[in-house]
This record gives sequence, structure tokens and C-alpha cells, in this order.
Amino acid sequence: MIWSLSFDPLIPWPWLYAAAALFVIVAIALLYLRLKGALLRVLAITLLLLGIANPALYQEDRSPLSTVVALVTDRSQSQTLDGRETDTDTARTSIAAQIEALEGFDLREVTVDPASGLRNDGTQLFSALADSLGDVPPERIGGAILLTDGQVHDVPETLDQLGFDAPLHAVLSGHPEEVDRRLHIVSAPKFGLVGSEQTVVLEAVQAGTGELPQTATLTLRRNGSAEEQRQIRVNQPFEVTLEIDHGGDNIFEFEVSGLDNELTPINNRAVVTVDGIRENLRVLLVSGSPHAGERTWRNLLKSDAAVDLVHFTILRPPEKQDGTPINQLSLIAFPTRELFSVKIDEFDLIIFDRYERRGVLPLLYFDNIAQFVMKGGAVLVAGGPDYADMSSIYQTPLSRVLPAAPTGQTLDVPFQPQISSLGERHPVTRQLPGSEQTPPAWSRWFRVVDSVITSGQELMTGAEDRPLLVLDRVGEGRVATLLSDHVWLWARGYEGGGPHVSLLRRLAHWLMQEPDLDEETLRLEANGQDLTILRQTLDEQVDPVVLTTPSGQTSIHELAPDEPGVWSTTVRVGELGLYEADDGVRRTLINIGPANPKEFRDVISTPDRLAETIDPTGGGIVRLRQTPEEFEVPDVIAASSGANYHGAGWIGLKRSDASMLNGIRKYPLMTGFLGLGVLLLLLSAMWYREGR
Repeated sequence: MIWSLSFDPLIPWPWLYAAAALFVIVAIALLYLRLKGALLRVLAITLLLLGIANPALYQEDRSPLSTVVALVTDRSQSQTLDGRETDTDTARTSIAAQIEALEGFDLREVTVDPASGLRNDGTQLFSALADSLGDVPPERIGGAILLTDGQVHDVPETLDQLGFDAPLHAVLSGHPEEVDRRLHIVSAPKFGLVGSEQTVVLEAVQAGTGELPQTATLTLRRNGSAEEQRQIRVNQPFEVTLEIDHGGDNIFEFEVSGLDNELTPINNRAVVTVDGIRENLRVLLVSGSPHAGERTWRNLLKSDAAVDLVHFTILRPPEKQDGTPINQLSLIAFPTRELFSVKIDEFDLIIFDRYERRGVLPLLYFDNIAQFVMKGGAVLVAGGPDYADMSSIYQTPLSRVLPAAPTGQTLDVPFQPQISSLGERHPVTRQLPGSEQTPPAWSRWFRVVDSVITSGQELMTGAEDRPLLVLDRVGEGRVATLLSDHVWLWARGYEGGGPHVSLLRRLAHWLMQEPDLDEETLRLEANGQDLTILRQTLDEQVDPVVLTTPSGQTSIHELAPDEPGVWSTTVRVGELGLYEADDGVRRTLINIGPANPKEFRDVISTPDRLAETIDPTGGGIVRLRQTPEEFEVPDVIAASSGANYHGAGWIGLKRSDASMLNGIRKYPLMTGFLGLGVLLLLLSAMWYREGR
């Protein structure tokens, strides 16, 4: 029960104040003049004023309210390291049981999982704490306990932002003897021209106690294969020069050697993906003679702004002798030496369109072209009757890199080009427009060169199931043979035409080693929280893929067919950082989020981030382990209001005085017969005194 005195005057307060002031003046005058009965008069007027003020006693019936305590558990990625998760679970169970055993305390547990939506917010404990106590009046809050490693990224700047006047405690996982080394990307390019060199700035950041080595070994890998190792000094930025050798994603993996008893090796790696951009693709097109399909190749290549085309058509071979004076010919000499000896390495692709040996190119230059392919170049031979003759380009040193040997015959019959069973899975011919129908929705051709495949892959077939399009890899380069000169019928729209643009463009880009058109690839693609594992293959079955998350957890995923030659699965992920996929043969990586996620920027447990916020509240910071071997959970007790709520082996919670009002009883003091009787008694005493 709580008693209180209250006034509810019968007249407005200003009038009452004026009457009281007048009364004080009169009372002083009466007492000063020492008139008879002055004291009784003063008492009578005082009672009159009290009656007008209408005093009353109030009796409040209240029930005490429970004290609310928040227990916030950090489940961020850094809490999964070095047994911290197990220690945190043990401490949570013990502390929760102790709080629930305290009379008058109400426990609210909050679990903070890794940032949803792959945000780079880090560990947001105080936001979760504010949300959990948002509906609780500040006077009912008895404190909060954070179970964390101290790596918190939303610490309030001022104590007022905490929102309550009660002790805040932190119970830290980890121990003071931790050491860790991590690789930090200071700066890295997003893209670079193919053939250029780009510079990446890195730093091996090292932290911890004891004597630690000041040098480390850096390993650089390109697409999973080791390329370079070098010694670096820790805690000092250094530069690494990267060569961009192909278009598309150039993936560079950096790994720094670890420390003995290091907290985790997960953050010792970093990935830089540089998008290789070809400044211009240089293509040399050599047409053996004018023919109906010559402009098909020229128009296709000229329509691509990224292609620099050099086109020569042989109009007058050396053996042609018609008596026309040289000074009357409006032709230029074919610069064979400059193109096929001096500057051959400047081209990305060489196309021979219905070319036959007519004494224009010496055999030595064909050997140069074969070497060009072996070193990473590309050659496409589009043949007609010329490929079947004795003057065929196959009858040169270039034959050692060509995948189809002509038999000397051509089949001049109408046929519809067909995609082979292998071609249905190959990225060059897979799902060509019109191929989904049977027969395919494109026009007929009327000639195919009869050939025998000596190597490579048959993607399309012609009349009588003869090879039509054959691709092969030779050395570091690629070659293709199109065994018909009638692709121009598709370009001209004959019988509705066909997908000549898609076919020839894919073919050219495959020859120039476009990564997206590789037959055997394993890729990771991220879209928000969806991570797609993509396997492109010519095989009819694929192996499961092992996916490793940034925190080191692994999972095995079976891939399902999307379309012929493409297998995939999509995984929902919730961690920022480096993901790795491995099918036992191929390995690929992808970095989701920023290059240096907050969660792994610093993983050593520390009280420093929280000390400035916890100390003013009277709370304490307690470690579960003072050494790697010792483990102790602090006791939790209820404490009275004070300046200090922690000590050796214990932390305290502030008991709240908050209560709930059930009802109020009012007892008027100067109304009714009681007030009237007291007033009459004093007036009677005053008259009696004056009458004597």
C-alpha cells in the first residue's frame, strides 16, 4: 500500500494563493499586535483555508512488476571459429537458467544470425537488443547480457542511444592468446584490356600476442592452378601485377601462408575477378575467289563493332597469264610475307573461305599458320569443291592441325543440315534457333565435302550423315572446318533461311576462346542470396559438386539437367565472402559481397569495441576463457541500485521498482461533519477566549 496527500481546491488556485497571501498578512498583524485571541483566530483562518484547499489522503493498491532482462546471443560468422559456438551455447544455457531462477525477473532471449540479404552490416547486436526491448518501459529493464566475441559493428556512440538505465554486460567467447593473419584487398581493378597488365594492391594483416613472424608466402593462382609464389612482409601493402590473357572473367586467387595455431585460415584467401575486355578482335579473312557466299562472311564480321577485319580476295592468281599489262590492272599485290610471317601473331582468327593452292602462298607460310594455332591462335576453313581437289588447303603443312581429311569427293544433293547428338550439348550449336523442331526449321543446302574426321568433335552433319562442322583444340589454339560453301543460302533467306548469324558468331567466338562457350566449365553465379552452380559439359552425366562457404562449412550438391549440356542447381546462401565449388576435376570460386566483409575483417575476440559503452552502465566484460584450457561461466545475481554491477566471477542485474496500479481509495480530510466540527470548535474557543 502507498499513501499520498493531495489537494483539490474548491476555488481556482490563483484565488486560493491570493487568499493565503492575505491570510499571512493578517496573521502577522494579529500576532505582532498581540491582540487577545490572535492565535485562535490564526488557527481558525488556517482551517478555513485548508477546507477550501480540500485536502485528501489517497491509498494506492499496487502489484510489483517483473524486471525484464535481455540475453543477446551472437551467431555471426566469426562466432563459428575455434569452438566459440560451443562455448557460447554452454554459457547461454547456464546464464538463462540462472536468470530464470531469480525471483521477479523476466528473461528475453534474442539470437542474432548472420546479416540477412547478404548485407555488409557486420554483427548488429545493439539493433537486435533495441528491437527486443522496444515494448518495455525503461524503468522495468534490469540489464542486458551480450554473448559475443566482441566483434560488434553497431555500438552506440552515446549512452543515451542505449535506451535504458541499467547494467550492460558482455560475456566474451575466445581467449586473449588468439593470433590470426588475413589477406586484405586494398585496391583491385574491375576490368582490363586483354593483353594488358593490371596492378592489385594487397596487405597481409597480422594480429595477436607473442613473437610472430614478419614475413609470409603469397601464392597466386589463375583458375585454380598455381602460377607464382613470392615472399612478402606482413602489415605492409604490396603490389601484384596481373596479366589479362583472355576475354570475360579472369579469376585470380591469392593465398597467404598461415600462422601456427592461427584462429582460422578462411580469411587467408582473397579472389580478384577482372573482366577482360578485348580492345578489338583482329580477323584476317582470305577468300580464294569471288563466289556467292563471300559477302556472308564479310557482312557478318563487319557488323561486329568489336572486330577489325582485314579481307583479301584473290582475283588474279600468279598462274593466270592473259597478256594484260601490269600497269593497267587495278589490283594490289597480296602482302603474304607481312600477313603470314611478320604480323601473323597480331591476328586472333584467320579464316580461309574457299581457298585453294594457286601459288599465292608458299608452303612455308602454311607451316607458320600451323605454329600460330599451336601457340594459341585460331583458324577456320570454310570449304567447297576447292577442299576436295588436289589443290586443297589440306594438301599443305596446315593439314596437321585440321580435323577433317577430304576424300576427294563432294556430295551435290539437297539436304537439311542436322545437329549431331554431341552438337546438341556443345555451346556452339546447342539450341540453335529452329533446331527445336523436327526436321529443323531452316532451309536446305546442296553441297557437302565428303571427309573423314581425324580428330576433334563433329557438331553438324550433312547429306548421308557426312561431317559438316568439325571443331578441334590443337596445342593452345583452336580450329574449325565447315565442309560446305552453302551457308550463304541461310543468309539470303532461301526457303526461309536459317540461323547463320547465331551459328557463325558463336563459332567465331569459340575459336577466339570466349570462356562462356567452353565445352567443359564449372561456374558459380550469384543473384542476391541465390547461388547457382553451373556445369557445362559434353558428358551425359556429371559428378556432384562440393560447395565450401566462407565460414568453412561444406555441402554436397547434385546437379540437375537444365538443357542438353547444361547442369545446375541453386543454393540459398546467407554468408558474405569467398565460396568455392569443386567437382573433383574442376574448381571455381566466387566472392559474394565486398572484397573485405566486416565479419572476417577482424576475427580476434576483443573487449575494446564494447568497453566505452559498457563501463558507464556499471556493467562488466567477462571472458569465458582466460586461457585456451580454462572455461568458466560467471554467476548472475540480483543487485540493488548502485554504481557497480560486476565483480570477480559474477555479474549483477538491477532489480526494478516498477509496479502496476490496481486501484485508489480517497479519504477527504476537511469536508463533511469532521471539517465542520473542527472549524466550529475553533470558533467557539475564539469567542470564549474573547468573552473573558
